[in-house]
Amino acid sequence: MTIVTSQAPAKAGAYPRFRYDGSGNLARIGLIYIASSVVMEEEMWAMSAHGVSTHTARIKLPKVTVQGIEEMMGAPELETAARMAGAAPIDVLLFGGTSASFLHGAAYDKALIEKIRQWVPGPKVTTASTATLAALAKVKAGKVALATPYLPEIHERAIRFLEENGHPVVKSGYLGISDDHALAEVSLEEVYDHVLSVDHPEASAIFVSCTNFRTVGAIEALEERLGKPVISANQASFWHCLALAGVAGARPGYGCLFEGNVHEGSE
Repeated sequence: MTIVTSQAPAKAGAYPRFRYDGSGNLARIGLIYIASSVVMEEEMWAMSAHGVSTHTARIKLPKVTVQGIEEMMGAPELETAARMAGAAPIDVLLFGGTSASFLHGAAYDKALIEKIRQWVPGPKVTTASTATLAALAKVKAGKVALATPYLPEIHERAIRFLEENGHPVVKSGYLGISDDHALAEVSLEEVYDHVLSVDHPEASAIFVSCTNFRTVGAIEALEERLGKPVISANQASFWHCLALAGVAGARPGYGCLFEGNVHEGSE
C-alpha cells in the first residue's frame, strides 16, 4: 500500500521544536560490560549531558571471585563483545570491569587495552582501572582510602593495584559480597556510610571500586562532608571516556573530578 501525503516539507527554520532523543552527537561510548550487572549503564546515562550516549555489549561473569573473573577474562566471548561494541560508530571503547582489569596488576591492565585495540582498531580504548589512575592523577591524589563491596581476596588485589601505582592505601574496608545482583542492591545510604567509615586524615582522596556498586548519586554529598575528592570506578570511567573523546559532556553534580568537563546548559 502506498501512502500519499499532500504536506510539503517544512521550510528551513520552520520546523517545530523536537524532544531530545538520546542522540550521541557529541560522543558515543562503547561499553564492554558484565551481563548480570546494571549499575554502570544507569550511572553513565545519569551523568551524561545531552549528546553523549552509551552502547553496550555484554560478557558473562560466573561469580565475583578471583576464579570467576579469570574464567570471564579467558573466555572467547570477551573478543566477541569487543568486536560487537566496536561495530557501532563509537568514539571510545571502555572495558567496564574494575576488578577484572586490576586483578593481575598494571601490566595486565595495559595488555588488556592493547588486546582490545588489536580487536577493534579505530576508537580510543580505556578500562575502569586505567580510568581510575587517570582520575586520581587529575585530582592530585597521593595516599588514598579504599572502599569496596568485594570479597577479601579481591579487595587485597585492589590495594595492591593502587599501591603499585603510587597510591598507598592508609585505610580500607570491604563488604564481602560475591553475588553480582547483590552488589547492585546496596543502597546509596549504605554506600555513603561505607565510604565515611574508611576515611582517614592522611587520605588525600577516597576511591570506591566496582562498576556494579552504586556511587555517583552520593559523591557530591560525600565530598561536601569530607572536604576531599571521592572517586568511584563508574565516575572515573565516564570522565576518562569524555577526556579521551575531547568533549565536555557531563551533567553537574557528580564530583570535583568533572571540573572543566561539565556541559554548558546541562541541568
